[in-house]
Amino acid sequence: MKHIAARQKAVTRLPADLEPTDAELDAIETEMPLVLAEVELLDALIAQLDRTPSEFDARRIRRARNRVLDARRDLANRAAGLTESGDAA
Repeated sequence: MKHIAARQKAVTRLPADLEPTDAELDAIETEMPLVLAEVELLDALIAQLDRTPSEFDARRIRRARNRVLDARRDLANRAAGLTESGDAA
């Protein structure tokens, strides 16, 4: 049995510490409401794939889309507020 081994060293070495930084965790936490709203929209869309959409399904999808839009708006406003306060300081 022949053993297969790489003839070259790895091009990119992975850092020893692969944990996210505090800044990355803060960014994830900031975007989490949008992520959850998008997951809820996907759930609503997937639920109606295997059946004829009812008025309830249409309402659920419409509300989920509105939640996604609200979350995007809030995230954009938060980012704009941080930019404006950062420029003024």
